[in-house]
Amino acid sequence: MRAVVVRRFGGPEVLELVEVPDPEPGPGQVRIRVAAAAVNPVDAVTRAGVLAAAGLMGPRETVGIGWDVAGTVDRLGPGVSGFALGDEVIGLRDRLDVPLGTYADAVVLDAAALAPAPAGVSPVAAATLPLNGLTAAQALDLLDLPPGATLLVTGAAGAVGGFAVQLAARRGLRVVAVAGERDAAAVRELGAEWLVPREAADLAAEVRALVAGGVDGALDAALLGVAALGAVRNRGAFVAVSAGAAPVGLRGIRVAHVWVAADGAALTELSALAEHGELTLRVADTLPLEEAATAHHRLAADTLRGRLVLVP
Repeated sequence: MRAVVVRRFGGPEVLELVEVPDPEPGPGQVRIRVAAAAVNPVDAVTRAGVLAAAGLMGPRETVGIGWDVAGTVDRLGPGVSGFALGDEVIGLRDRLDVPLGTYADAVVLDAAALAPAPAGVSPVAAATLPLNGLTAAQALDLLDLPPGATLLVTGAAGAVGGFAVQLAARRGLRVVAVAGERDAAAVRELGAEWLVPREAADLAAEVRALVAGGVDGALDAALLGVAALGAVRNRGAFVAVSAGAAPVGLRGIRVAHVWVAADGAALTELSALAEHGELTLRVADTLPLEEAATAHHRLAADTLRGRLVLVP
């Protein structure tokens, strides 16, 4: 089968399409014939060697690329229950220390990392859900805000931010969204009560003009750091979505960053929301697997709305 791998770190040109043996599932694992794999910023930093330099992954001769997958179960390992051959599924590959990712014709994942694909949704759209949806949901869990609390979401027009706005609104939170003017209407449709322009010179002042004393919490999908922290009230909560992007917890603010983890049960809930149109899945474009480097070039341009998706 074909897979996209990295054997030296660098720009998009280091992505190689290689022939490898079909992977075999072990105990508790499932092999998925890949129908679609979303392209995410974490794929780019993996390719560039940023994660290796940070000590988040050990040295390897071959590094697999890709976290998100939508596809069909075509082999079951020993001890797997709950899935059958031919099932359409979505899943998250959250381990960095493996030689193959989801940019491939097939991938093996733990059954516990999988969920039924949302019925009536194309595999291309479904592949955009696992990583970004789980990141948003797990960040909201870390914030642990009660219904009626106020939440700042930066990068609200992005993949994580968009899911965060919708999920927060479902939890009864009042959302202040940070987004550009061209995305204002879309972000309000997702459930934001207030909108602050991304270009605001003083984010904290803009937010505090809307919510006296500051918001109860912030989900920093745009990695604004201290600029977003200033919008949070004393002894509030703050979660960044990338390691190293969380500021110091001044004024008694509880600060954390979310380390996303595969979670089949939580992903099943997100899949059901997407199936019923309660989560918005956004696809920027599709490309064949052999154009992974092109996808990474386009990802770096940062003008996309929705995810690029590779289709084997």
